[in-house]
Amino acid sequence: MLHTSDWSFPAEARGATGNHTTVTESILLGLSHACELQMLLLLGLLPTSLLTLLGNLLIVVLTLMDRRLHSPMYYFLHNFAVLEIWFTSVIFPKMLTNILTGNRTISLAGCFLQSFLYFFLGTTEFFLLAVMSFDRYVAICNPLRYVTIRSKRVSVQLVLSSWITGFLLNIIPSFLTFQQPFCGPIIIDHFFCDSFPLLELVCADTSLIKLLGFILANVSLLGTLSMTATCYGHILHTILRLPSAKERQKPFSTCSSHITVASLFYGSCIFMYVRSGKGGQGEDRNKLVALLNTVVTPVLNPFIYTLRNKQVKQVFNKQISKLLSELGARSERVEKFM
Repeated sequence: MLHTSDWSFPAEARGATGNHTTVTESILLGLSHACELQMLLLLGLLPTSLLTLLGNLLIVVLTLMDRRLHSPMYYFLHNFAVLEIWFTSVIFPKMLTNILTGNRTISLAGCFLQSFLYFFLGTTEFFLLAVMSFDRYVAICNPLRYVTIRSKRVSVQLVLSSWITGFLLNIIPSFLTFQQPFCGPIIIDHFFCDSFPLLELVCADTSLIKLLGFILANVSLLGTLSMTATCYGHILHTILRLPSAKERQKPFSTCSSHITVASLFYGSCIFMYVRSGKGGQGEDRNKLVALLNTVVTPVLNPFIYTLRNKQVKQVFNKQISKLLSELGARSERVEKFM
């Protein structure tokens, strides 16, 4: 394990103010300092990040291009894909740069921004997952009322509410954190600027900020989890009441895969931020668990929620066929011209 003493404190990252050292830069220790393991991490994280971005970009493009994917469900999935692109972009570029260059420093302002965006986008994702589960509940359990309940206006309002709530729940604790005096040590024992390691840099009492963060984590995590679990509980109950096993197979498979990914995402965040409010203890375990919601679930989400969908596959195949035919027609025109 990498210790604080292994790093020197660069002069540009320090400034004396009284008896304290004012921090202007920090060092992200990352997942490991072993060169062999760093290369393995790079070989694993680089294709994972590209796959996550390409998968979500494909969803965004398909839901914009084809009118068959303009229903409320695909509108939510479109926004979820945009959210995942942002969420991934907050963590991956800096993490990969640190591994490639070996330069693990990050400015305090950059650390603040990464921390705020991570929690803002993550909280928004919780509320959007709850909205999506309610959408599936209405579609499966009350199909006759689905069109009236899920209008375009209602869908837009629900998505905007998710983004606004995610922002409001995080702006106050983030603002309070940013107002604190930071005086070191400059070491952050994580691969990104998580809240608890960041608060270790504060040379003042942070108990109020930690309490506020713990309360808000309970509200956002457990509140949306209860709604999501309730909706999926009703969905499973409805599926099990279907008369034939063949009718139950497809919706049960889809529902179980959704529950698996949601369980990974919620479970990892509850372990880090709600479990007795002890997010700062067991840094190595927290870093491993953090990989679930920053690496594993983002790469699974496009395939679990969208790309396995039969209608999406049909649209994708149609667009590919259309593209190939256009390329073939262009090549024929070029050959005639030549």
